Amino acid sequence: MSTSQPWINDLGKAVRLGLQGLSKDPPMTAVQWADEHFYMSSESSYHEGKWTTDPFQVAILNAMGNDLIAVVNFVKSARIGYTKLLMANIGYKLQHKRRNIVMWSPTDTDAKGISKRHVDGLVRDVPVIKELAHWFGKKHRDNTIEAKTFSNRKSLWIRGGTASGNYRELSADETIYDELSNFDQDIEGEGDAVTLGDKRLDGATYPKSIRGSTPKKAESCQVSKAAGESPIRLRFHVSCPHCKGEQTLKFGGKDCEYGLKWEKDALGQATKAWYVCEHCPEHFAHQDMVAASPHGRWICEATGIWTRDAMDWFDNNDQPMRTPKSVAFYCWAIYSTWSTWLKIAEEWLKVKGDREKLITFVNTTLGETWEEDEGEKVEWEHLYARREVWGDIPERAAILVGGIDTQDDRYEGRVWAFGPGEESWLVDRWILYGDPGGEELRKRVGERLKNTYRRSDGVVLRVALWGWDSGGNYTDEVYAESRLHGIRWVIPTKGHSIPGRQIADFPRTKHKSGTYLTMLGTENAKELIYSRIKLQPQPGQAVAGVVHLPANDDICDESELKQLTAEVRVLKIVKGRRIHTWDAKGRRNEALDCFVIAVAMLRIAQQHFGLDLSITQAATKHRPARGTRSRVQ
Repeated sequence: MSTSQPWINDLGKAVRLGLQGLSKDPPMTAVQWADEHFYMSSESSYHEGKWTTDPFQVAILNAMGNDLIAVVNFVKSARIGYTKLLMANIGYKLQHKRRNIVMWSPTDTDAKGISKRHVDGLVRDVPVIKELAHWFGKKHRDNTIEAKTFSNRKSLWIRGGTASGNYRELSADETIYDELSNFDQDIEGEGDAVTLGDKRLDGATYPKSIRGSTPKKAESCQVSKAAGESPIRLRFHVSCPHCKGEQTLKFGGKDCEYGLKWEKDALGQATKAWYVCEHCPEHFAHQDMVAASPHGRWICEATGIWTRDAMDWFDNNDQPMRTPKSVAFYCWAIYSTWSTWLKIAEEWLKVKGDREKLITFVNTTLGETWEEDEGEKVEWEHLYARREVWGDIPERAAILVGGIDTQDDRYEGRVWAFGPGEESWLVDRWILYGDPGGEELRKRVGERLKNTYRRSDGVVLRVALWGWDSGGNYTDEVYAESRLHGIRWVIPTKGHSIPGRQIADFPRTKHKSGTYLTMLGTENAKELIYSRIKLQPQPGQAVAGVVHLPANDDICDESELKQLTAEVRVLKIVKGRRIHTWDAKGRRNEALDCFVIAVAMLRIAQQHFGLDLSITQAATKHRPARGTRSRVQ
């Protein structure tokens, strides 16, 4: 009988399949398996062809394959081959380790896309997987979009993550969450995806949970939260070709001494990109990084634990150690060997102040979370509820300082008292409408400057220093008022939003206007104010830094407190650099601006006029009072 008959071939195939359970390949790591067997399919790859694991990918893929590591978190940017790593790992587990795997995507549509574009290509183009797919090329109950069962009786499930039912009735050895940060925070009221999915691992000999994603907003980013729970958080370090100093590569930008740098032409397009070492002044190119990567290390900067391949691990003394059970990798596009640094520079230059483009750049290129509002927002209702009743200014007050905000139709002033430990009280508020450039309105402001205030022990206080906002359309008028009332008493101010600037930069010499124009570090001042208004007053006790607000609607009503708490910290682009800055987002903030100016005046009094709050308070304690009305009733 001729051996060319089809049934003979089918019989041979059936025998081979039956014997597979009795055979076992020599042990291989995930990287070894992928480099021998894995293939990049045309429909899911920019470059079709045989796979070779890049040096920075070795530890990530091996961590996915290492049975001693139970949890792998991956916070990543785009263009670093994450989906390919997942497919290589899946092929390795199905064929070499013989494991059951369930992979969830954020939605059913996403899951179908993974199944059709990636899993089908894996089966078709990797011979050792195709050999297990007895159903390949035909309709079969073991071959659906949602589930594939292979001839070694191991299964791969591909499910959407929006329905709680998709997490039930599965017995898996490994769970994978693709783009975890895009999953719903709560799956139909039953909990988050990882909690639901990892229950499927109960009973597995070598349970494995892989969570990876491009990060999203900081306050709701699920992959960042998952990675933060791992004690080993790893970043890839490469050595400078000049000084050999190890470093994790950073974005840098033009305002940082080291990091990624670039040149651009007259049209604003990037023409060249390079990296400046943080240990020496030399620079190196993308190809130098590629050459150094095989010797790179993944280092946990918190513990010093490191690895090159996720198979051998070392402590901070370079001594071998046990493999950790949970690890997190952080990696961004600068390490990609197939996408150049010039492309990163081009993407940055396209942002051009566009907030939405900036969010995309931070998430998908830098692989970082987007921090919308940094820090806790202070709610005005909380401040309103804790307002206090007092008559005259409390005895602990040692000095009064004032701030004036300039608007196009008015001047607004606030008077603040400060005592030992910089405890503070809002003493007065006035708002005067009219033409800011006219003499009549400025005369009315001048009268307010001279108001005096009674302290509870009978001492009469006047405002020691006034700061007056000179920005905007009435700069010359503010300069004139300073010269009229006294250049060391009424001080023109101008805000400076660059972080790190001192709260009050009082000049040694006069400005050309003949005044002591003072630049204000508004970022630092607002940081200080917002940290202090969170402090809670203690009845009858001095609390350093606490802010006291009067239960007097003429001075401190809802509007005042809304203005005082109007700003939040946001991420912005300032002169091409990413910084966190305070932003009122269109809300009125005159009360806050006046408080900033008042704090600056306090700093000037302390740093240039010798003010010591404790000494000043003691010196004025027994001063006799003379006929003066209190502004706080």
